[in-house]
Order: sequence, then C-alpha cells, then structure tokens
Amino acid sequence: MPQIWLSLGSNQQRKHHLCMAMRRLREHLGEALISPVYESDAEGFSGPDFYNLIAGFETEQNPEELIALLYRIEDDLGRIRGEQKFSSRSIDIDLLTYGDQIISVCGKELPREDILDYAFVLKPLADIAPQQLHPVTATSYLQHWQEFSPKPQHMEKISSDFLDKEC
Repeated sequence: MPQIWLSLGSNQQRKHHLCMAMRRLREHLGEALISPVYESDAEGFSGPDFYNLIAGFETEQNPEELIALLYRIEDDLGRIRGEQKFSSRSIDIDLLTYGDQIISVCGKELPREDILDYAFVLKPLADIAPQQLHPVTATSYLQHWQEFSPKPQHMEKISSDFLDKEC
C-alpha cells in the first residue's frame, strides 16, 4: 500500500478543526503517523497564526478518491473556497505525496511543490519522515530541511496533546 503524506493547517478554531479533521481522516484511512504541531505566521496574507502538522497513512485508495475525501472533510468543517489562494481557513488538507509516484491528478502535481517551498510543510515532514526521499529530488526530507533557507517567519513547536485527548 502506498504511503501518503498530508499537510493540515488551520487558523480558525485551530485545535477544534485539526482535531475534527484527524478524527475524520482516521475513520476513512486508519491509523496515522502524526508530526509535531507547529504554530506559524500566516503565509501570503495578514491573518491569525496557523497550526500546521503532517499526517501519514498507508492506503489503497487512489489519488482521485483521496482528494475527493479531503475536499469533503474540508467542506464539512466549514472551508470556504474562494478566488484568494492565501486566506484564513477553518481547515486546509493537502495531499503532498502518493508513495514515490510523480503524477498529475485533479489539476495538482504530486509531490506537491509546497513540500520544498514552505517551512511549515517541510519541517514537520522532516520531523516525522527524516530519512524518506523526496520522489523528485531523491534527497531526504531531513537534508532538504537542513539546506532550507526560510523567509524570516515565526514558527514554534507546540504541544500536540489535544490531538490525543480531544480526538
């Protein structure tokens, strides 16, 4: 079964929305590997700080089914889709990788460029899967993080106890 990595973020009722998203993901995909949670500045706009994490699953669902599932969960948790790419949101769930495949699905390229572009994606991925190789670069996520030159940004690891207690 392919290993998938999902990026989750919220800046509205952060603990609640991340908890509810993880509950729904576990219902559909089973047990998860969960990275530390990071609080970081909003990226690309002025808004409340985000909580971000990476969750990993093994699944037999195909990428199209997974993306449809992620959209349903986002919609159920109040995600408003609009023309602005960068805005506050109740929940954002992105499929980052599908095994080691390099594919285009539902208008998205996998692996997602976000992995190497944003500290709030790469750092938790390097924490949870340090030796795993990026499908395109064949470089480990830890090495990518060590070579990453992030923009000055507040990013702080926070307690993720709420994911166990409340979920």
